[in-house]
Amino acid sequence: MREGETVTAADGYGRWRVFTVASSERGRVELHAVSALAHEPPLVPRLTVACALTKGEKPELAVQKLTELGVDRVLLLQAARSVVRWDDAKSAAALDRLQRVAREAGTQSRRARVPIVDGPVGVGELARVPGLVVAAVDGTSASELPAPAGDEWVVAIGPEGGFDAAELATMDHAPRLTLGRFVLRAETAAIATAAALSARRTFRA
Repeated sequence: MREGETVTAADGYGRWRVFTVASSERGRVELHAVSALAHEPPLVPRLTVACALTKGEKPELAVQKLTELGVDRVLLLQAARSVVRWDDAKSAAALDRLQRVAREAGTQSRRARVPIVDGPVGVGELARVPGLVVAAVDGTSASELPAPAGDEWVVAIGPEGGFDAAELATMDHAPRLTLGRFVLRAETAAIATAAALSARRTFRA
C-alpha cells in the first residue's frame, strides 16, 4: 500500500468503510476513514453447506468458491465412507487454514461477510439440525425446494460413494435436492449447491 491510496476494509461480519492510506511502512499501515460505516445486509435464507471431507486441496477449493457464492457457513462432515480422517490436532490446523482461505476469498470477491468454517461433525449430529437438506440425484430442483422453517438451509453433501444406508435412514426426514442427472464429486456438489440456491436468496432489507 502507498500513501494516499484508497482502500476498503471490512470486519468480516458485514461492516465496512473506505479509508485512505496515511502512512505505510514494513509491518505497519495507518489508515484514515473517509466514509461512514456501511453495512452489508445478510442473505436470506441463510445457507450452510455441510461437505464431506475430501483429499488434497479440494477442501480449499470448495471453501474458496463457497465464499464467493455467498454461503454463510461451511461445515465439514465426517461420513462413514469418508477416506480422510482428521484427529483433533489436524482438525485445528486445517480449520485455521480453511478460515484463512475464506478470508482471502472474501477479500477477492469484495464480500464484507466471511463464512464460518467449522467441524468436522458426524452425520448423526447433522441429522438433528433444523433446515437439513440432502443432496441427491433423485431429489427436487432448487426452485421447488421448500423454504426452510428456521430461515436456514443446511445442505448435506456426501463423500465419494455417497452416504451409506444407515446415514440415509438417519436423514430420511430431510428433503432431497437434486444437482443434476450425474454423480458429482463432493467439492463440485458443494459448489453446485450454492450456485443452485443463489437464485432463492435475497438481501435482507
